[in-house]
Amino acid sequence: MTVYCATSNPGKLREFQLAAPDFDIRSLPSKVAAPEEHGSTFEENAVAKAEYYGGFVDGYLFADDSGLEVDALGGAPGVHSARYAGEQATDERNNALLLERLKHSADRTARFVCVIALVKNAKPVKTFRGSVEGRILDAERGSGGFGYDPLFYYEPFGCTFGEAPIEDKMKVSHRAQALDAMFTFLRSTAST
Repeated sequence: MTVYCATSNPGKLREFQLAAPDFDIRSLPSKVAAPEEHGSTFEENAVAKAEYYGGFVDGYLFADDSGLEVDALGGAPGVHSARYAGEQATDERNNALLLERLKHSADRTARFVCVIALVKNAKPVKTFRGSVEGRILDAERGSGGFGYDPLFYYEPFGCTFGEAPIEDKMKVSHRAQALDAMFTFLRSTAST
């Protein structure tokens, strides 16, 4: 089954493809301008993106909105995770700002959250949510992953997501959980 995904992030696309090798996961067939994200929740943003991008393909398409919620920062950066240090922020600038804002905080608990919205022919089908708990370190460790992965320490692994092999990360991550739920749903739909 072919399923389109609405992302220009090569790290996310790679994770999507690893999550379900039995699906043909494709990015959009042509360059499409990104819609603005105005939602106050991951669900609102994921649904809006899926409906928008779903108009450019026939069949199933999914879009995700994901980010990091840090308890000491009241859930920030949250839906602003990719733009935490500004509209053109890099991972390095976002991570530096996060460390700056946490430098006097003893509470480093955090979670990655991912919501995937699935549409068919641009009509909403269902949303899927995943989250994984961890804590933010004082400095980056590891060069794997992307975004906040080098700062996100996952206790069961004894390392950051930036240090963990992608295959291991994809067994437990917020994105893996949401993807697994979506692909389980799609498999059950295909068999009926």
